[in-house]
Amino acid sequence: MESAKVINFRSLTENVGRFNLEDKVFLIPEMNRIGSHLLAATFRGFGVHAKVMDTFKGLDLGNEYTSGKECYPCQITTGDILYFMEEEKKRLGGAFRAEDYVYFMPEADGPCRFGMYNKYQRIVLDSLPGLSRLKIGALSTNDGYSLEGIIEEERVRNLKKTSYLSVVVADILDRLLWRIRPYEREPEMADAFIEKSMKVMEDVFEAYKGEKKPDKILDKLDEIVLEGMDIVDPSIPRKPRVGVVGEIYLRTHVKANQDVIRSLEQHGAEVTNASIAEWINYTTYGKVRDATTGVRQSLRQFRFGAAMNFLKEFLGFRLELFYQELKQKQIYERVRSLFDLPEDHKVSRLESILREDDLFSFDVGTEACLSIPGILAYAREGYNGIVNVYPFTCMPSTITSAIIRPIMNKLRVPYLDTPYDSSFQPGREAAIRTFMYQVHQHFKRSKEKNMN
Repeated sequence: MESAKVINFRSLTENVGRFNLEDKVFLIPEMNRIGSHLLAATFRGFGVHAKVMDTFKGLDLGNEYTSGKECYPCQITTGDILYFMEEEKKRLGGAFRAEDYVYFMPEADGPCRFGMYNKYQRIVLDSLPGLSRLKIGALSTNDGYSLEGIIEEERVRNLKKTSYLSVVVADILDRLLWRIRPYEREPEMADAFIEKSMKVMEDVFEAYKGEKKPDKILDKLDEIVLEGMDIVDPSIPRKPRVGVVGEIYLRTHVKANQDVIRSLEQHGAEVTNASIAEWINYTTYGKVRDATTGVRQSLRQFRFGAAMNFLKEFLGFRLELFYQELKQKQIYERVRSLFDLPEDHKVSRLESILREDDLFSFDVGTEACLSIPGILAYAREGYNGIVNVYPFTCMPSTITSAIIRPIMNKLRVPYLDTPYDSSFQPGREAAIRTFMYQVHQHFKRSKEKNMN
């Protein structure tokens, strides 16, 4: 074979992993817009030159270097990094050095193709002139997205806490947008307000620098929530509520899902999307479960040394989960005392919902563990419809659809699958309109039932 076409498999381990970010430009893909920008601001506050890449501008490049058999997010993110590198080469000319950048692409274990994105993208980058020296920073669910090794050891813990705080605050800003936009006094007021608020919170997180008490962040969040309430026109009656679940990238990347939340709102819905913090909590929760299993199996095999190691892991991840859930609860309670934003789902509650009728198991993993019980939780909370957003051919979401459809029919709660790829399906608008007609009918029946 020609040497240029031989895959250097050593590169998959040497150039994919954790790398010190000192004096590097840390490139963050835009998945959830607010979350990505607040996370970048958090890293900048800790002295890391973090930058959110433009998204969806390089989709043609993504399609060129993929076969179409990959998940849609793989095509988008591949295009994002290739487009960014091309633009940097044009901007810097001879001063461009690929080794000055670290591209952030995390991974997950289990039966999902997402775990292979950074490996595939590593092969693509290695095949292009000058890009083999670009490192891919990969944090993994294997260790609960540990940040060890990317900055000084003494600041790792503060960085992880502040990063989690940025995720929860981003979730709150998203939920504030979805709560006020269907009731805004003037068109586009809510979008402009949230965009401005995101930039304000970026400045706050960048100036925060991992201080012990996040009062400045939460005080500013309070101000934003109170200001957002003034956008609501009180004369507009409450609308039917629609819950959204699905694959984390597609359901949060507005351009990839063709702005499905706005489409639902245009047909009269108030929408709540599953949060990013829910996935972070689920990852930590999974490590607690794994460590618990490890302790039990080691004791049965009389491997007491291994049992002690698993016990240490259990205590570490259990403490981390306790902190995450406590901090999330405190922030939501604080915000909800000002405005009735929807609460988030606790992961242990979602697992208990699955166990009630033995619908699925957390042992299998994937996002189906959150989507299936999340749909049932929405139904129990009185939502008038649920939408499952996912990449075309996504296995976890297809499993979700197969399990949940007959249950939704039985409960008489409208349900819609919305798989996406780079094409625009001609029947999508008709499907949403039909779904929203059913949602309005469910809303009407629910109101009549409550009145009676």
